[in-house]
Amino acid sequence: MNIPFVNEPFTPFAVQANQEAFEDALRQVEAELGQEYPIIIGGQKITSSRTLTSVNPAAKNQVVGTIHQADRELAEKAIQTAAETFHTWKHTDPNERARYLYKAAAIMRRRKHEFSAWMVYEAGKTWPEADADTAEAIDFMEFYARDMQRLSEPQPLVRIAGEDNELSYIPLGVGVVIPPWNFPLAIMAGMTSAALVSGNTVVLKPASTTPVIAAKFMELLAEVGLPDGVVNFLPGPGSEVGDYLVDHALTRFISFTGSRDVGLRINERAARTAPGQKWIKRVIAEMGGKDSIVVDSDSDLELAAESITASAFGFSGQKCSACSRAIIHKDVYDEVLQKVIERTQKLTMGSPLEVGSQVGPVIDDKAYAKITEYIEIGKGEGRLVHGGGTGNVEGYFIEPTIIADVDPKARIAQDEIFGPVLAFIKAESFQDALDIANNTDYGLTGAVISRNREHLEQARREYFAGNLYFNRKCTGALVGTHPFGGFNMSGTDSKAGGRDYLLLFTQAKLVSEKY
Repeated sequence: MNIPFVNEPFTPFAVQANQEAFEDALRQVEAELGQEYPIIIGGQKITSSRTLTSVNPAAKNQVVGTIHQADRELAEKAIQTAAETFHTWKHTDPNERARYLYKAAAIMRRRKHEFSAWMVYEAGKTWPEADADTAEAIDFMEFYARDMQRLSEPQPLVRIAGEDNELSYIPLGVGVVIPPWNFPLAIMAGMTSAALVSGNTVVLKPASTTPVIAAKFMELLAEVGLPDGVVNFLPGPGSEVGDYLVDHALTRFISFTGSRDVGLRINERAARTAPGQKWIKRVIAEMGGKDSIVVDSDSDLELAAESITASAFGFSGQKCSACSRAIIHKDVYDEVLQKVIERTQKLTMGSPLEVGSQVGPVIDDKAYAKITEYIEIGKGEGRLVHGGGTGNVEGYFIEPTIIADVDPKARIAQDEIFGPVLAFIKAESFQDALDIANNTDYGLTGAVISRNREHLEQARREYFAGNLYFNRKCTGALVGTHPFGGFNMSGTDSKAGGRDYLLLFTQAKLVSEKY
């Protein structure tokens, strides 16, 4: 495809026609709530005796859908089906594989609001957050399709007399894709698309809190005519189905996005060699962060406050890239804190169904309990200056919460809370601010707000994060523009949405012919 890649534009909801179109999509999805979704293996739809109910986190009594749950027997069937399908799929022309993604992206683009509306209901995303998620899913499919075509072209090698040499990138085999709930369409679609367009077959185990969105993506893949067995849909308990898939001798790679604890467990299990296993399993993991925005003494304080507020409380702080620590130079600490409080006070918390809502619910009862517990811990570790309470009891609403004067080693400054909780930390100098920013086990995203070029260059060298942003927020990475992945306990620095990503799903083969 010769058309250059461009990012899918976000929908301007200030335009009345766009509001009306999105409201139509919400009504359409509402009419489809409560349906059952089967397991899908080799194109066969399978029901089981066990089901899981997905609910709306903003209205926890509202059922989004019922998902049939697999057991180990079905997990074995899925792996074997994927392994059998791989024998033919791996020989499919890369350009043909890319065309499936182009077609899927085109359909999703036409039905953008419908896919976004499902995330409003199942993930509790506000309109702009859901719209950005769908746009990113489209971007991933478009970008990876083009990148596979690029990798399938003749690769540059040093020529020598008397030999014809060719380097090609071939697929790995059966991959287990375990996506997160917080970007239930974008990351799930991106991980799955990267694997399949590279010539691999997939067992997709969706997140337990957002499985309906993954089921809708499976419907899309069927609509574009993707051959049966290339992607197999296997919802089920992680402790039973997930472990079985990771441990299996036929599993060639595991692509995971989620918590640090689960990611480390997957990595440890994948390192063991199962009887009959012929390869070293590859783990592609993104495991969260404890991300900071550093504000220098010489900086645009309005920009700083805007960047911190947006990064901390967008999607209720439920992003691995979210700003959970604001590290502020002592000379401007009080002023920046006040500006962030003022901006946060203006945020509207409410049902994501409403266009004016800016802060929705957290994902479920477990997250709700964990975040409220950390708020109580934070009250003892700092000074509560905003929030700390909850919202409508019909959903899992927690107020955007700011805790000031936090010690850099405090629990709320070190633990990944994954909610709308922001710790304000005072730095004695710019060097001190960088030292604090680097004092966690993570290294995913970060930002520096400064007018001082020397300090920005120092941060470029010393701030240890996979995605570092200057004079902007630390969330909102764009496919192709900001390849995404981090260091240390943030994962394997996989750089999703970048030109290196498909290399993780392929292996390079050199063929040399003497003539």
